[in-house]
Amino acid sequence: MACALAFGITSIGFAQNPTIIKRSIDFSPKSPSYSATDSVPTPPHFSGREFSGRDSASRSESGYAADSAYQENRSVSVRRPSLDESTEPLIEDQRERLFDELAEEFSMFDRLGNLVRRVSTLVKPSVIHIEAHKTEKNESYDEAGAGVVLRINNETWVMTNRHVIVSASPKQILLRTSDGREFHPVKVLSDPSTDVAVMKVNGIDLPAARLGDSDSTEIGDFVIAIGSPFGLSHSVTFGILSAKGRRDLSLGEQRIDLQDFFQTDAAINPGNSGGPLLNLRGEVVALNTAIASSSGGSEGIGFAIPMNMAIKVADQLVRNGHLRRGYLGVTLDPDFSVADLAAAGYREKGGALVKNVRPGSPAELAHLQRGDIIVEFDGSPVENDDHLVARVGLTPIGSSIPMIIYRDGKRYRTAVTLTDMN
Repeated sequence: MACALAFGITSIGFAQNPTIIKRSIDFSPKSPSYSATDSVPTPPHFSGREFSGRDSASRSESGYAADSAYQENRSVSVRRPSLDESTEPLIEDQRERLFDELAEEFSMFDRLGNLVRRVSTLVKPSVIHIEAHKTEKNESYDEAGAGVVLRINNETWVMTNRHVIVSASPKQILLRTSDGREFHPVKVLSDPSTDVAVMKVNGIDLPAARLGDSDSTEIGDFVIAIGSPFGLSHSVTFGILSAKGRRDLSLGEQRIDLQDFFQTDAAINPGNSGGPLLNLRGEVVALNTAIASSSGGSEGIGFAIPMNMAIKVADQLVRNGHLRRGYLGVTLDPDFSVADLAAAGYREKGGALVKNVRPGSPAELAHLQRGDIIVEFDGSPVENDDHLVARVGLTPIGSSIPMIIYRDGKRYRTAVTLTDMN
């Protein structure tokens, strides 16, 4: 489990082929028919000729040449202009114009490509290739992944996915920088409920990555993924953020309780796990984690943990050694939906229905009851039950959190003080 711009070019049609105007030459025995203004004498033995589309007073030099040839009993060649010769310059002109327009379009695309190159060059020193030697069920194997360098509590740590390094000791985990230096972590901490892990590094000068605000990252934003797909370290792929709030993913045998994934079409393959997902400002907005695939490779659907969520977990791991997961004490209905809200006459766009309240829990102390609909938690709207579970699990323990609920058609405010689930 581990973990891709189109500019429309307007079609320009070529002009129609030019109309060929042909002279009509009649060699029938007729009397010459020149106008009185014609200053050119009629040849004495010329049988006569008519010109189509021009006055006889303005005959061309080619006409005189034909007259002379007739008098001397020589053949006259009337040559039709070649279509190839007449249209070839026109086609070349059109092609040149198309190439010029393509160059203008490419200049915009090239600026974007240059931005991707600069971001990749800037961030690569902060991306670490990871190789973990594992032993499970009497079987040894190696797993490759990636990590990103962070400064947490004034110390250097490498963040990655737990599934990349689980079952491996620090001495079995090899970290390699983009310039080829190798070392081992001195401490490893992880959380199974979010699949986040951090590894402490001492004595190595590594530049920390800059973190972005994942909450402000929007669907359609360009993103860059860096990792080690299939063991190919520090590979770069490019795409967009396809969706947010993916919370009901089944990730193989591993259970991840707190889900709030970003979805991206930037190519993510086995070995990308733990690498950063970046915006075009070079900031880490998510941690690449998983793919949805029937073939085992990238099919344009990859998932990443939002950095605001991952850094909360990492901070608690560093400070406490584990994630102090918030506990509310309710059972929620997973089948409750927006349609149910509308049927009940509510205009809210989401919410979580309480099926049960555990005795002595923070929820009971906050006077929550069966049938309550929680529509807002800590100042933010609740989308569904999975969203509320993730929000509660990452909320600081011991602080008073405001909530808004619906009960019997009425809107109420209350507050809850969460305890530690562990």
